[in-house]
Amino acid sequence: MRVLIAPDSFKGTIDAAGAAEAIAAGWRAVRPHDELRCLPLADGGEGTLAALTTAGAELVPVRVLDPVGRAIDAHWALKRDGTAVVELAAAAGLPLLAHPAPPAAAAGLPLLAQRAPLTASTFGFGQLLRAAAEHPGTRRIVAALGGSATTDGGAGALTALGAVFRTAEGTPIASGGGGLNTIASADLSALVPPGDVVCLVDVDTPLLGPTGAARRFAPQKGADADDVVLLEAGLARFAAVLGGDRDAPGTGAAGGTAFGLATAWGARLTPGARFVADLAGLPAALRWADLLITGEGRLDEQSWSGKVVGHAMTCFDNVALVVGSCATEVPDGVACASLTELAGDGRLARREPARWLAAAGGWLAAADQRRPGPHG
Repeated sequence: MRVLIAPDSFKGTIDAAGAAEAIAAGWRAVRPHDELRCLPLADGGEGTLAALTTAGAELVPVRVLDPVGRAIDAHWALKRDGTAVVELAAAAGLPLLAHPAPPAAAAGLPLLAQRAPLTASTFGFGQLLRAAAEHPGTRRIVAALGGSATTDGGAGALTALGAVFRTAEGTPIASGGGGLNTIASADLSALVPPGDVVCLVDVDTPLLGPTGAARRFAPQKGADADDVVLLEAGLARFAAVLGGDRDAPGTGAAGGTAFGLATAWGARLTPGARFVADLAGLPAALRWADLLITGEGRLDEQSWSGKVVGHAMTCFDNVALVVGSCATEVPDGVACASLTELAGDGRLARREPARWLAAAGGWLAAADQRRPGPHG
């Protein structure tokens, strides 16, 4: 049997390449004579840069600001064909706020207290975009939008690119989504020329409304009910000043950053999972394969739309899944191994992801592919 192993990253625990290798090791231990290929994928969020770059790509370091204004080292990649790959998560990702600052840790504050739903900014992401746009070797920019800690509509990124957003009094607006409530004007005259920019999105949600950037996703970034109201109002005001299509699918991605870059910088939005899969060579690999194994950290209703798993299910008939945990129904006839179920505890699975991914690979190798596996 020829088995193609093409997962997304298991966010916060192991990257896509590591996940694929661990699953392959487990499969090989049970069925050593099968042919295996690993093809790490991503959905346009965390891990996209790694999935789209090869050994020949140049990693370009940049000193940028993280979502709460701390200086950090990040990088973008320049491929041999002149494609610059920039990942929002590298400068404005939620994992950057995952570790409490020393004062908070000493005070015993919970993780949620380290998030900054009203003030977190995409400015550092804009610094990466600017560096890529101004590099003489760049012919086009592929910007991966996903995993953001922000809900600022991309205002921070646009500011780093040269835009100026002012209040009615003529002063610059405050950083973050909370500052959008005071925006009265936008001066885009000094924006860095974008050239050809493609933004990869991992959701198809609009900017506003019950499925939009604030109401659907801001709570995951630490926003309480009052914060969500403020963020929704701020994004609405931002959209009124910029114009643009606030209802277009995908504009709610990355806290509305997709809307800001599409409206003010002329970026094109495209589903990340399909784009990455095509560029990574998934269609050709599937012509070789008898079985496709894919997966991600948490399988839920969102997985079927805009994510690696959902795209894979539309590309191939014989698919098996490896997931960290499962919170949705799995289609009939699809084998699904859950690390939480195999380990008996989600914390154990997250503590030793490679071990349990290998166990999942072995379980799938031994299982009857016509029957769904354990999912928890």
